[in-house]
Amino acid sequence: MIDHLSVQVRDVAASAAFYDAVLAPLGGRRLLEFPGVIGYGRERPDFWLGPTESPGTAREVHLAFAADSRAAVQAFRDAAVAAGAEVLHEPRLWPEYHATYFGAFVRDPDGNNVEAVCHNPE
Repeated sequence: MIDHLSVQVRDVAASAAFYDAVLAPLGGRRLLEFPGVIGYGRERPDFWLGPTESPGTAREVHLAFAADSRAAVQAFRDAAVAAGAEVLHEPRLWPEYHATYFGAFVRDPDGNNVEAVCHNPE
């Protein structure tokens, strides 16, 4: 249903460094770049970063990225920690969502709740 999503950030370069690191274990990478705007994806850009242009305080966003394996979820978490991110929830099963929901949650440089999730059984 969603074609693409764009998130506005305070510091595009700092956020890009974070997303470069945490999306790589999930197969994501920079696919398009314009001045101040970066598009990430596997085959086409479906996640975008751009500068905040509105006054006021942004509200927290929850972003969940698909992982092909539980090992990729762990690698996402490890990359986030190496990038200095706060870990909100360590990788684990979340049976309240469904029996094979395996996810990890971290904070990006703007305070957003960023998750990697694998729905596949181990």
